[in-house]
Amino acid sequence: MNQRIQELKEQAFDAVWDLDKTTTGPSTHFIPDGFEKKFAELIVKDCCDVLIKWKHEPFPFDESVAVSLIREHFGVER
Repeated sequence: MNQRIQELKEQAFDAVWDLDKTTTGPSTHFIPDGFEKKFAELIVKDCCDVLIKWKHEPFPFDESVAVSLIREHFGVER
């Protein structure tokens, strides 16, 4: 698995664990069904960040360039 995907997976996992700081002390609990949603959100955000980074480059920016940039970013082969 690509390192960036692994990082996003860990971020999503961390986001669905909630730290509850009650008067009796800290405890954690898992937010059900949150992982897939958060993981997808992080992937979409990362894709947008890749495209925004390259949008002002002087080369022609079309969908094939965008697809290549995102595939390269995530280490996905065709």
